[in-house]
Amino acid sequence: MFWRLTSLSTSSPVESILDKENFSLEELLDEEEIIQECKALNSRLVNFLRDRAQVEELLRYIVEEPPKDAESKRAFKFPFIACEIFTCEIDVILKTLVEESELMDMLFSFLEPDRPHSALLAGYFSKVIICLMIRKTVPLMHYVQAHQNVLRQLVDLIGITSIMEVLVRLVGADDHVYPNFMDVMQWLSESDMLEMIVDKLSPSNLPEVHANAAETLCAIARNAPSALATKLSSPSFVARIFDHALEDSHSKSGLVHSLSVCISLLDPKRLLAYSPLFHSFRNQHMYECPVPVDPVTVGAMLPKLGDLLKLLNVSSDDKVLPTTYGELRPPLGKHRLKIVEFISVLLKTGNVTAEKELINSGTIKRVIDLFFEYPCNNFLHHHVENIIMSCLESKKDDIVDHLLRECNLMGKILQTEKNPIILADSNQPTSPAVGKRAPRVCNLGHTTRISNKILQMGNSQSCIRTYLLENTEWNEWQATTLHERNLVENVYRWSCGRPTALQDRTRDSDEDDLHDRDYDVSALANNLNQAFRYKSYGNIDTVEDPRSLGQDDEDVYFDDESAEVVISSLRLGDDQGRFVIVANNPL
Repeated sequence: MFWRLTSLSTSSPVESILDKENFSLEELLDEEEIIQECKALNSRLVNFLRDRAQVEELLRYIVEEPPKDAESKRAFKFPFIACEIFTCEIDVILKTLVEESELMDMLFSFLEPDRPHSALLAGYFSKVIICLMIRKTVPLMHYVQAHQNVLRQLVDLIGITSIMEVLVRLVGADDHVYPNFMDVMQWLSESDMLEMIVDKLSPSNLPEVHANAAETLCAIARNAPSALATKLSSPSFVARIFDHALEDSHSKSGLVHSLSVCISLLDPKRLLAYSPLFHSFRNQHMYECPVPVDPVTVGAMLPKLGDLLKLLNVSSDDKVLPTTYGELRPPLGKHRLKIVEFISVLLKTGNVTAEKELINSGTIKRVIDLFFEYPCNNFLHHHVENIIMSCLESKKDDIVDHLLRECNLMGKILQTEKNPIILADSNQPTSPAVGKRAPRVCNLGHTTRISNKILQMGNSQSCIRTYLLENTEWNEWQATTLHERNLVENVYRWSCGRPTALQDRTRDSDEDDLHDRDYDVSALANNLNQAFRYKSYGNIDTVEDPRSLGQDDEDVYFDDESAEVVISSLRLGDDQGRFVIVANNPL
C-alpha cells in the first residue's frame, strides 16, 4: 500500500522518541500515537515496555492516587494510557506482570482497605484484572488461590461497580469460560466468598452495596448448574438471605435486593448447560432449557411468606404521595412491588406446597385486593395479572376455586366495569384530586385480558365452566360489553390494517396480504404526501422556506402506486429490523 512506501510515509512520533539516547516513559505516555503503535506491535516500543521497571511504573499510575498538586496529565492522561497499554493484550507485557510476584502484589495492593479507592482508578484496575482473566487465566488464579485475602478485599469493595464486575467475571457469570473453570468454581464454593457476598445484603450496608451484591448473586444463580449456584440455593443460604431481607423493616433497599436474589433462584429461564453455544444465544428463546427449581429451595422460602404478607398491609403506613390524578395514601413502594413480583415467580414454579401456602395465608387474596386498590400502578397490574394467569393455568380446582370464589375476582371486575373511575373513598389508598373530574382507572386492559382468559379456560375446566354458568351478571356483561370491546380491539378488523407478525407470515405472502387487507390506499397516499411535503419526517428544527410551500405538487406527490410501495417497504423493513421510506419518486 502506498503509505508503506518509504518515500511517501512519515516516521511515527513514537519512533522519534525511541531514537533519542535518553527518554522517559512519561514522554511516550504523552505521545498521542502510543496506543496505535502498541496495537501495531511496534517491536522497539514493545521491547521497551516489557521491561520490569516500565511495567512497575505503569502499575503505579493505575493503583496509586496522584498527588493533590499533580498536573492533569499525571492525574488523568497517564493512568488512562497505562491501562490501555495493558488492555492491548500484548503477551510479553502481560507475561512480565504475572511472572513477577512483586508486581502482582503491587497490582492487588489497590484493594487494601487503608487506601483510597476512586471510581476512576477502580475502573482501570478492573480492566487490567479482567484482561488477565482472559489472557493469563492460570497464573492469575494461582495467585488468587495463594492469597485468599484477595477475595475478602474484593467483596469489601463490592459497592464499587467496577470491582463488582471483577467478581462477576471471577465466578464465571459471563460468556468467557477459562481453561480450569470447573476447578476454580469448586474452589470458590469451598471458600467463604459466597457467605461474605450474602452478608453484604445486611441492612447496615449502603443501597449501592445491596444492589451490587444482589447483582453478583443473581449472576451466580442464573448460571446454574454450578457448585456456587447449588450452594446458594441451599436452605441455609435461602434462610440467610431472608434474614437480611426482614432484619430491619425500615431498610427497603435490603428487602428489595434480597428478593431479587430469591427471584433469580426461582427463575425458570436459567440455562441448562454452561457452554459457549448456550451463552451465544443467551438473549434468544432458542437453545433455552429451563432448570427445574429444587423443591427444597422453595420449601426454605415458604416460612417467610407470613412476614412478607404483613408488609403488604398498607393501613399502618401514613406516607402521602401527591400525583397528577390525586393522592396515594400511602404509595405502594418498590418493596411491596418486589414482594408481589416474588409471589408471581413463586407461583410459576408450580410447586404444590407453595400454592397451598399462598392460599391458606391469604396472600393471593391480598395481592388481588392491591390490584384494585392501586388502579393506576401498571407495574403492579402486570405482576398480578401473571399471578392470576398462573392460577388459572394450573388447572387445579382448589386454587381456581379460591381465586373465583374466596377472592371474588369476577365480582371485583364487574364492580370496576360498572363504575370505572377512581372514587373518593377514605378507606382506599388511591383518591382523586379535589375539584377535578375523577379520572378513569388504568387497569381495564388487564381486566379485559383476565376476563378473556377466564372464558377461554372455562371451555376446558369444569369448575370454571360451572362457576360461569351460575353467574348470570357475568354472562350478560361478557355477552355485551366484553364482546363489543373485543371486536373494537381486534386490530385485524381495523380499516387501516396492521402489519402481520413476523412468525405469522413469509416474505412471499407480503404482496398477497397487501391486496387482501382493506387498506385505504388513497388516504394513505394523501397522508404521506402531506407528511413529506411539510417535512414531518425530517429535522423538526429546520426552518421552512415559505417559497417551498408553493412548489409544484409533482415534486412531492404520492399516487396510489407509490403508497403501496411504501407500505410494502415498511413491511419488509420489519423483517430486516429497519424501515425503508420511498419519497419524491413515484415508482
